[in-house]
Amino acid sequence: MSLVFPHTFVPWFRSVAPYIHAYHGKTFVVGMAGELIAAGKLNNFVQDLAILHAMGIKLVLVHGFRPQVNEQLAAKGHASKFSHGKRVTDAVALDCAQEAAGQLRFEIEAAFSQGLPNTPMANATVRVVSGNFLIARPIGIVDGVDFMHSGVVRRVDAKSIRGAIDIGALVLLSPFGFSPTGEAFNLSMEEVATATAIALQADKLLFLTEIAGVREDLSDAESAIDTEMALADAQRLLGSLPAPTQPSDLAFYLQHCVRACESGVERSHILPFAVDGAILQEVFTHDGIGTMVVDEKLESLHEATADDVGGILQLIEPFERDGTLVRRERTEIERDVSNYTVIEHDGVLFGCAALYPYPESRTGEMAALTVSPQVQGQGDGERILKRIEQRARGLGLDSIFVLTTRTMHWFIKRGFVAVDPEWLPEARKRKYNWDRRSQVLVKKLGS
Repeated sequence: MSLVFPHTFVPWFRSVAPYIHAYHGKTFVVGMAGELIAAGKLNNFVQDLAILHAMGIKLVLVHGFRPQVNEQLAAKGHASKFSHGKRVTDAVALDCAQEAAGQLRFEIEAAFSQGLPNTPMANATVRVVSGNFLIARPIGIVDGVDFMHSGVVRRVDAKSIRGAIDIGALVLLSPFGFSPTGEAFNLSMEEVATATAIALQADKLLFLTEIAGVREDLSDAESAIDTEMALADAQRLLGSLPAPTQPSDLAFYLQHCVRACESGVERSHILPFAVDGAILQEVFTHDGIGTMVVDEKLESLHEATADDVGGILQLIEPFERDGTLVRRERTEIERDVSNYTVIEHDGVLFGCAALYPYPESRTGEMAALTVSPQVQGQGDGERILKRIEQRARGLGLDSIFVLTTRTMHWFIKRGFVAVDPEWLPEARKRKYNWDRRSQVLVKKLGS
C-alpha cells in the first residue's frame, strides 16, 4: 500500500477543487494521435480520461491511426503516400485504414472496460458510444494529386453526439466519414476533432501529440513551452510558418487550434503524450504543461461581482487564519463586493484587493490584497495594485494607503512610504486597531 502524506495531499487536493467545480458539466473534445497507442500509453491515458469522466466532464475522444495504417500497408508491401500533409488513400490504403480503425476501436473500448481493484479504473463505469456521426466528401484532386478515398468533414451530427454525452456516455470517433451515397472516406484525426469541437461549441479541444507544444524561442529546441497564447499571437505565428507536411511540424496542430478558437471553441491545447498524465496536468494546474490557445488572455483582471464572493472568501481565509489579514465576515464582503478587484485564470480566482475611498481626504485604503500561494511571484500582485491605482485616480484620489503587519517591504519596493497612524483620515483612524500596531504605508498617485 502506498503512503499518503496528509500535509501534502490535503493542500494539493484542495487546490484542485476549483478546477473540478469549474469543469463539471463542460465538454472536452480530445484528439489522440495514433502514435500514443503505438507507444504503449493507451491504458494510462484511458485511466486519466476516466477520471475526467468521473468528475462530470463530457468527453468526445477522436483517435488517430497514422502509424497503424502505415504498418498495415508495409505488411502488404504497399507504400504510404502523402501530399500536402494528408494521406493519399487508394483502395489498398482504404482497406488498411478500415482494418486499423476496427482494431483500435476494439482496443480502446477494452481499455475503458477495465475495472481491476487497486487501479484507477476500479469502480469506473464508462460507456463508450461509436457510430456514423460524420458526413464526409472527397478531397478530390489538388495540384494534380488525386486523393481518391481521402476526404474532409462535411457535417458533424452534433445533436446525436450531444445526446450521447449528455446521458453520461463517452463518444468515440474514428477518422472515417461517409457520404450520402454510402462511400467511406479516410479523414484526419486532427480535422475530425476540430470539426467536432466547433460543431459542439466545446469548452476545450485537446490534442495529445508527438510535440511538446509551442516553444517560447522557436530557434531553441530546449526553450520553455509557451503555456498560453492569445489567438492573435497564434495567428501571427502560424502566418510566419511554412505549410506543414508532417505531424512534427509546428504548424500541423497549431493550424487546427487556431481554427477552433476562431470558430467559437474557448480553448485549444497541444499536449505531449510522452509526459505521463499530461492531460491531468494541463486541466488541473494553473500553468498546465503544453500550449493553450485562447481567443483572449485567460488571466482576466476585473471588478468583482456577487458571483466572486465565494472565491474571495476562499482566497483570504488562510491569510486571516494566520493573522496576515484582518478577518472579514461574508456579509461584509457581500456588501462591499463592488470595491474589490479580482484576477482570475480560467474561471478560478487567484488574487484580489479592495479599495475603500475617503473622498474628503482625497485618499483611499487598499485592503485585503491577496494572491494565491500557487501563483505568487508571477506578477499578479503588481497587476492588482496597478488596477487599484487606476480606480483610485478615476475617483479623483491623490494617494492610496495600506495597513500591514507583515508585508511592508513588498509595498515599500513599489513606491509606498511609512507614515505615522495619525496621518490616517479621521474616519479610518477611529477604526485603527492600536493593539495590532499595523504599519501605515502611503503611495502618492501621479496623474
